[in-house]
Amino acid sequence: MVDGPVVTVRGEAYREVAPELARFAVTAMARDRDREATLTRLAERSAAIRVLLDGYGPAVDRRETGDLRVRPESKRSGERVVAYHGSVTTTVTVTDFTVLGELMLRLADQDQVAVAGPWWSLRPDSPVHREARQAAIAEAVQRAREYAEVLGARVTALLELSDTGLAAQPMTFRAAGFGGAEATAEIDLDPQQQTVQAAVEARFAISEPVLG
Repeated sequence: MVDGPVVTVRGEAYREVAPELARFAVTAMARDRDREATLTRLAERSAAIRVLLDGYGPAVDRRETGDLRVRPESKRSGERVVAYHGSVTTTVTVTDFTVLGELMLRLADQDQVAVAGPWWSLRPDSPVHREARQAAIAEAVQRAREYAEVLGARVTALLELSDTGLAAQPMTFRAAGFGGAEATAEIDLDPQQQTVQAAVEARFAISEPVLG
């Protein structure tokens, strides 16, 4: 239990910074009446994607394959299979934005390949998050001092500090391509600023106000 006056304040910080990562999805597709032929084509197209990505070395920070689908196509009037559809999607994370547009277009130029993205973001351990939290705390302390000063008092102790949340709002730019694009095409992708917000709530003990 605290004896004496207490002031409760909220500190906030808002930052707009350049993204550190760009992610996009690349999907290889195949369709054939024969199941084995469908799987073979899908494997070949997936391998071609891997080879192309290997050529960009450290510019590709990470690639993760998920969402593998193979399904039969049946006639409406029965269960007789008329074709097989296959697709596999790989999520690619790029750190070198100077090659991003070229890489996405080269992938989109592959046969039966679709590309979607990019989605811009910060790294989970980006120092921007820490800086925003520190700025929010500094603002809470400053507010408490201002309120105390108006009352003719001073801040004497921190009683409680709680983090009400850190929010990073990734901005998205969509670009999609399908096999058959011109190999000489070029596109510039402008990284979109990322919004980082931090907020804290704090309670401070202050000396007795001097009113009047």
